[in-house]
Amino acid sequence: MWFFLPAVESDSAIPVDRTCSTQDGTSSGLWRGALLEGEEQTAASAFRGRGALARIVRLVLVLRDWANKSLHEEQQRPDPFLERFQGPELLTVAAGAGDEPEDEETEKLNKRRKWHLFVVDPAGDWYYRWLAVIAVPVLYNWCLLIARACFTDLQETYVVLWLVLDYISDALYVGDTVIRLRTGFLEQGLLVKDLKKLRDNYIHTLQFKLDVVSVLPTDLAYFAVGWHCPELRFNRLLHFSRMFEFFDRTETRTSHPNIFRISNLVLYILVIIHWNACIYYAISKAIGFGEDTWVYPNVTDPEYGHLTRGYVYCLYWSTLTLTTIGETPPPVRDEEYLFVIFDFLIGVLIFATIVGNVGSMISNMNATRAEFQAKIDAIKHYMQFRKVSKDLETKVIKWFDYLWTNQKAVDEREVLKNLPDKLRAEIAINVHLETLKKVRIFQDCEAGLLVELVLKLHPQVFSPGDYVCRKGDIGKEMYIIKEGKLAVVGDDGTTQYALLTAGGCFGEISILNIKGSKMGNRRTANIRSLGYSDLFCLSKEDLMEAVTEYPDARKVLEERGREILIKEGLLDESAAEESTEGKSMEERLDRVASNLDTLHTRFGRLLTEYNDAQMKLKQRISALESKMRQQELEDFFSDSSDSLLEDEEKASAGGMH
Repeated sequence: MWFFLPAVESDSAIPVDRTCSTQDGTSSGLWRGALLEGEEQTAASAFRGRGALARIVRLVLVLRDWANKSLHEEQQRPDPFLERFQGPELLTVAAGAGDEPEDEETEKLNKRRKWHLFVVDPAGDWYYRWLAVIAVPVLYNWCLLIARACFTDLQETYVVLWLVLDYISDALYVGDTVIRLRTGFLEQGLLVKDLKKLRDNYIHTLQFKLDVVSVLPTDLAYFAVGWHCPELRFNRLLHFSRMFEFFDRTETRTSHPNIFRISNLVLYILVIIHWNACIYYAISKAIGFGEDTWVYPNVTDPEYGHLTRGYVYCLYWSTLTLTTIGETPPPVRDEEYLFVIFDFLIGVLIFATIVGNVGSMISNMNATRAEFQAKIDAIKHYMQFRKVSKDLETKVIKWFDYLWTNQKAVDEREVLKNLPDKLRAEIAINVHLETLKKVRIFQDCEAGLLVELVLKLHPQVFSPGDYVCRKGDIGKEMYIIKEGKLAVVGDDGTTQYALLTAGGCFGEISILNIKGSKMGNRRTANIRSLGYSDLFCLSKEDLMEAVTEYPDARKVLEERGREILIKEGLLDESAAEESTEGKSMEERLDRVASNLDTLHTRFGRLLTEYNDAQMKLKQRISALESKMRQQELEDFFSDSSDSLLEDEEKASAGGMH
């Protein structure tokens, strides 16, 4: 069905198809925007009219809606292959979504409730971003407080700026204390959200005491001593732990930890040199500028009188002293000697730290290369010792060069061996996702089977011209192509029948032992690598172990293998039918064996019950026998006592007569 959009101030009409699919929603929005833009361009006079602004606004709104819709769809579009192997995600549904608008009191109650439930996860991104924010005022105080205290010109010239920055940093310190009170911790693997427990966990630590001291309003003493005493704020330096925590988490999160460690070390050294320069200037001021050759020159000299020259001179002196790489004026006074001795000791520690850390970082950065080079050297030595031909030696060296150039020299199993199987499988699936998606046997397999297979895959790299397998060889593994091209060639090695590319798999026929196969467990074709080929190898034992618990997947593999064998005329259908009958007989025997096992189990249970009943019966009989014996003894003693009494009575009666 067609309808017409009339052009602005024009007699022409543009036909538009209304029966567009839902998939074209975004493009139709752009198309309508383009139509409007085209109409406005063809009617330039309309822009000078009354509705020009409305048309421009409408065009902008259409473009904005299209961009937002496209971005939302791009963000919400999951990978359908990955989706099957990930567990159901927890979806947080906003309470009251879709309900009627709430009144102001309800909104206030909800805000209060959310604030009471607000707990910061220390492993989350929000907490890390806050650490980045709070590290800025900490570094500001550590660098500028000492400089302002020693260089009075710096403090007096920019006093308003320092006041603003100081109280902004104080506000961030107070906010950080509040955040700490609501920072959760793990208890039995779960995040604790009880505010009382969080407060107790933080208040009873040393860091809480340091944080409280760091926010004490010591600068109220400004009203007594004046605005130019920044040393009153030295308690702000006690908040240093947050900066170190930010550095530790950044080192864990960054993809270039060695570069970050070097940068961090340089920052520490610069801060130490900066503090030493400021202290040198303060000592010079206390002794007197220009009093001797060691202290800072007299500030009355125009060359040394301005702030920039003073700081640069002190920084230069501090760098030479701490690094011990240059000559400085010798000290004259005792206090100067003591300060220089202390600086030399610190310099020795700094130099040792630099050498040790930089050396370890460089060795860590080159550890992989050194290990790889050691392997190459060992193989070179072996080939020279065994007098291997130059062509083969060159081929081996080129193979190693290909591994290093294409970053395939790392043993993935060795790197991931410390991770649990679940995480290893997730990493392997994400890393090799594009390859696994192209493999047909993985398209409909169960998630558990894919996890088991991925963990059993072993990477192998073949050089140009290498035969991956030859026709007639006994098959012990199957292959999945990750990168490269392989050819199915004839016995002459040149005739090419087919081309295998990334995502293809081969070799499963010979390891499945398909009944009726004329080749048995032998290879049915010659597979040759055209260039460098990166393959995944799955051994027969690993495949059988994996598909034992997944019979459906095994049937799919066997059916695919039968199709290939039938196509190539390598399947004996009569033998396959006999194997099917034999298989049914085996199934019957297995069923009989399982029934016998069940009967044996039941008989054992009945025998156990019979033994228990017999034991209880024997115990009851023994108890009755003991009771009867006791009763007989009691009757015997009672009869004997009665007879004695009768004899006594008769004897007494005879005596009386």
